[in-house]
Amino acid sequence: MLARKVSVRLKPDAAGQFIQKMENQIIPLLRKQEGFLDELTLISASGKEMYAYSFWESSEDAERYNQVAFNDVMNALNGLIEGPVRVHTYMVANSTFHKLAAAVGS
Repeated sequence: MLARKVSVRLKPDAAGQFIQKMENQIIPLLRKQEGFLDELTLISASGKEMYAYSFWESSEDAERYNQVAFNDVMNALNGLIEGPVRVHTYMVANSTFHKLAAAVGS
């Protein structure tokens, strides 16, 4: 499993709009991507910093998403973010998310 961490600064008072865009546009787009597993989005208490972690079955799936759909995500966030977008990828060494999802589904 692979994780992509995207970090950006949000414009002042953009957190609410950002959350709506994530729920209504970006997460549905992610769900359509081959190999997509989950999304975790964190916003700082100040509402200025955002960290989005997406989880993928393989590095090939994450790279395909990066090539095919990531620009659509960035376009959807146009006007809500400022400064550079930072993307890092990580191999997932441990996770309890799958256990939580299984418990909720039972």
